[in-house]
Formats: sequence, C-alpha cells, structure tokens
Amino acid sequence: MRMTLRIAVPNKGSLSQAATDILRESGYRQRTDSKELALVDSENDVEFFYLRPRDIALYVGEGTLDAGITGRDLLLDSGAKADEVMNLGFGRSRFHFAGPAGRYSSLEDLRGLRIATSYVGVVEDYLFRNGIDATVTRLDGAVETSIQLGVADVIADVVETGSTLRAAGLATFGEVILDSQAVLITRGGEIPDDFEIFRRRVEGVLVARSYVMMDYDIEEAHLDRATVLAPGREGPTISPLGKAGWVAVRVMVPRAGSQRLMDDLYSIGARAILLTDIHACRL
Repeated sequence: MRMTLRIAVPNKGSLSQAATDILRESGYRQRTDSKELALVDSENDVEFFYLRPRDIALYVGEGTLDAGITGRDLLLDSGAKADEVMNLGFGRSRFHFAGPAGRYSSLEDLRGLRIATSYVGVVEDYLFRNGIDATVTRLDGAVETSIQLGVADVIADVVETGSTLRAAGLATFGEVILDSQAVLITRGGEIPDDFEIFRRRVEGVLVARSYVMMDYDIEEAHLDRATVLAPGREGPTISPLGKAGWVAVRVMVPRAGSQRLMDDLYSIGARAILLTDIHACRL
C-alpha cells in the first residue's frame, strides 16, 4: 500500500510565503487559510503540516515527518538528526557577531565575554570549532538591547542592512558566523520512497526560475560561434529553416545575463531572437 508523504512547511515568518509559492509552482495544493494546520493533497499523495520554522528540523529528525522546509540556521541550531538535501534560494541571511562600535575587532576579543543570541547551538558550535571560551545566553526576539541592559557584552544575530545595529550603537566584527538560506531537509540517512518525486518537482521549479528558453535563427556558417556563446544545459536543438543556409536554434540559457547574450548573438548574425519563461522542468 502506498504511504502518504508527510512534509513540514513553515507556518509563518520570512520563509512561509516563499515556501508555499515554490510548492504551488511544483504542482502541490497549499492552504488558503493561515489558520489551517494541515492539508492533504490526495492527488499527489502528500500531506503538508504547517509548523513553527524552529520546530521543523526536530519533527523531521525524529522521523515524525518525512521531510520539511526550514532555514539552514534553524537546522544547525536544533541539533536534529536531519540532513540538508537542497538549497532553495530564498530566505538568505548572514550571521555576525556585533558589539559597541569600535570596541571589538576580531574573534579573539570574544574570550571570556558574554554573548546573547537566539541561536545558541550555532554560536556554541562556532566558538568550539575556533577554540574560543565564552558564555552564550539564549534570548528570543530582538537581542540588540541586551548589551545596553547589561545582560551581554556582545550579540550574535542575523544582519541584513545593519541599520538596526547602527541605531543601537553596535557594529559587526570578525568573520561571518554562518551563511543561511531556506533548505529542504530529510531525516538523516533515511530517504522516503516517494521523496525523490517531490525533490525532482521542487528542483524543476528552481531550475525554471533560473533559466529561460532562447530561440533564434542564424546562418549555418556562424552556428559554431553561436554555440560557444550559448551551449545550453544539454546542448542546443538545431532545425533546418526554409531559408537556404539558415537554421533555427533552441537552447536553455541562464536567466541572468540573457539580455547581454541576445546582444552578443545578434552581433554575430543571429536574428528573430526570442526569450521564453520556463514554468517547470525535469533535467
């Protein structure tokens, strides 16, 4: 009997909407009411559970659920027995140490200090790997005020523009602790039977977002030069045209830089150059 694949999805926060969007684009039903805690997609034999992002790695690591979408930072912080399968390209964040501007400059300055963070597991692991002895305290929510209130000497937190830190009189120092983004995870060492279909669908959407289909006409004499400029994922599809000595070419190219590529192809004689969005694919 075929078992339903059980997938965890962030129920709120910066990962929630983007995760829902990629699942819809992958052909799966998603909830329309944010109060729904679970949804069964019977057509695809998948059941989705909408959970706190911080809890997802724990549910997957314990085998309660088969797979999930969460942040790499949350996965590492949890210590759960779950493995990262694929980067999803959204929810990017970067972790730094920060303290009063001008007071600290390097990792060595952390020795013996008090560090406040919402990600104790990530910070303690980083300090251990670098041989730094410091006290780490968990604080949920905004940690910037912990220094002003005398709870900590330094904080470790997500830094985007840095405006919040500057407003609190703080500045980052040392190397980046962690580069994070949304990831697809499964239980460590165990891949559910139907998971590969799910993974391929999600991967197909990611590729479709990153590539476009390019069509153009060109004289056969210039085809080799055009192919060097746009070799494609698996090579171009080439068809004869009704115009003697000309061929039609279709090729999959990266979305980034595609406009410049059109200019380069035009300069060597390509004409009728078209770009078409790809909504999904299987490679």
